[in-house]
Amino acid sequence: MSYNAPVRDIAFMLNHVVGLADVAKLEGFEEATEELATAVLEESARFTSEVLGPLNSVGDAEGATWDEDGVKTAPGWVDAYAQFVESGWGALSFPVAYGGQGLPMCLSSAVQEMWHSSNMSFGLCPLLTQGAVDALAHHASDEMKDRFLPKMVEGVWSGTMNLTEPQAGTDLAAIRTKAEPKDDHYLITGQKIYITYGDHDMTENIIHLVLAKLPDAPEGVKGISLFVVPKFMVNDDGSLGEKNDVRCVSIEHKLGIHASPTCVMSYGDNGGAVGYLVGKPHHGLMYMFTMMNQARHAVGVQGYGIAERAYQQALAYANDRKQGPTLLSGNDSEGIINHPDVRRMLMTMRSSIEAMRGLALDCAAAFDIAAKHPDAAVREAAQRRGELLTPLVKGWSTELGVELCSLGVQIHGGMGFIEETGAAQHLRDARITPIYEGTTAIQANDLIGRKSARDGGQGLNELMDDMKSVLEELKASNEVNLKAVAARLAPAIDAAEQANEWLLGQNDPTQPSATSVEFLMMHGRLAGGWIMARTALAAVAEKQKADADDAYLDAKTLLARYYAERMLPLVESGKTIIMDSAESTISLDIAQL
Repeated sequence: MSYNAPVRDIAFMLNHVVGLADVAKLEGFEEATEELATAVLEESARFTSEVLGPLNSVGDAEGATWDEDGVKTAPGWVDAYAQFVESGWGALSFPVAYGGQGLPMCLSSAVQEMWHSSNMSFGLCPLLTQGAVDALAHHASDEMKDRFLPKMVEGVWSGTMNLTEPQAGTDLAAIRTKAEPKDDHYLITGQKIYITYGDHDMTENIIHLVLAKLPDAPEGVKGISLFVVPKFMVNDDGSLGEKNDVRCVSIEHKLGIHASPTCVMSYGDNGGAVGYLVGKPHHGLMYMFTMMNQARHAVGVQGYGIAERAYQQALAYANDRKQGPTLLSGNDSEGIINHPDVRRMLMTMRSSIEAMRGLALDCAAAFDIAAKHPDAAVREAAQRRGELLTPLVKGWSTELGVELCSLGVQIHGGMGFIEETGAAQHLRDARITPIYEGTTAIQANDLIGRKSARDGGQGLNELMDDMKSVLEELKASNEVNLKAVAARLAPAIDAAEQANEWLLGQNDPTQPSATSVEFLMMHGRLAGGWIMARTALAAVAEKQKADADDAYLDAKTLLARYYAERMLPLVESGKTIIMDSAESTISLDIAQL
């Protein structure tokens, strides 16, 4: 089935909920007006629906291939990427100084949703490049930036992130890749696995960001350094030289994202791959987290992006498929969309996608404010908010995205289990998102540790206060749907505050860790309700305008009510799970499991 980007819904979220106009008031973002955003979204919608979308099933069926000469992408990939670069899509949020367009993250994130909805396997390549650009822009020397960033920003060179090794997954302290100093560079030797787009035929060069240890490295993660290792050497005049001592030795056979090559990379088979140190020695993990945090947000966008594609397909199928008399139409000549439970699944998909979209864009806008606002206190608060929301965007959106893609299969019934419908591909592709860039448990432990306990709950308390302000707005309205949202948001906020107090009152981290994922999911659901409440308030305000589209705006308030009545009660039960089940979760001995 074809993909049609939900431009109107994305634009509504940006303009009326997230506050793009406020971001556009910041120095450097002045061009990000509502008119420009609409033009960017509409053109992106055309490109993704006409160019990337039709290649999605092709990539799934054909996949990437490997031989001794390297990796070849699926049919159509090289041409599509050339169009992608020519149109400047990868450069939207990159620094103007290196050829980027300098647009705010909230707008570029909205465009990224379309990449991943239309063709997630394709979108992974620019996603990794963006993270590599961010890491270099923040931490590399000026000479290194001048050498690598212009071509990466343009997109004619791509970037990768090389962390994982066979014996070192989450535990990066166990990496064995070595960097030996030689003249003005280092010789890198070792093997990395699970490297997305570690090799391919779409760009002239691939710039690998590689974690490795120097000979004098201290033990643990404090001994990790970051290196730039290009596939082809770059001459002083910017031209490409000889091939570096790095190669892809195989690609993985995976459950999904078949067209995205997941590579096993070997460095230094013939004496050592030339690498260049980024920043200071032994600071590599900190530098890599710049890339990883950006990637985590982007993966959250993938989570609801692929769910949007699954929703569109499920909606079309439910309208067309006829199966017995339907309660909501009274005859057997109408689609299964008229069965109440099919309506439940579609409402769950649509309302949840809107909630996740709003949360991701709100998080991105916080980072935009943190980067550009003239008031230091505002910047600090915005940075705190963006960092707090990131594990929710990544963890909650990807877990929920998998659930929604599964619902898409369910709506198709038995046909959903048949590959030819395409519904199964969305579920297979989505399944990786809660795993890579840090599993959901890692996001959850980040949330309860660095983002909550470390600052004594300041960021959480600020978020709760903002939610309470929205709740007061809902209570002040006479609109029936807003009243219904308020009735469910109030106890949800109260339940979350009780869970927050329990978490912050624990001295032993064992029990909070045992229910940390539920804590993350609880706050994700609540934050989604907060977003949907703001969406409903915005819709009611827009209805006061003379040219208002009442049917469209009424749908916004009804979706918010549905989300509040079906999802927010899970916040209350989540509080019970968090506080009451932590001890029993870890009570059995290993031998009893």
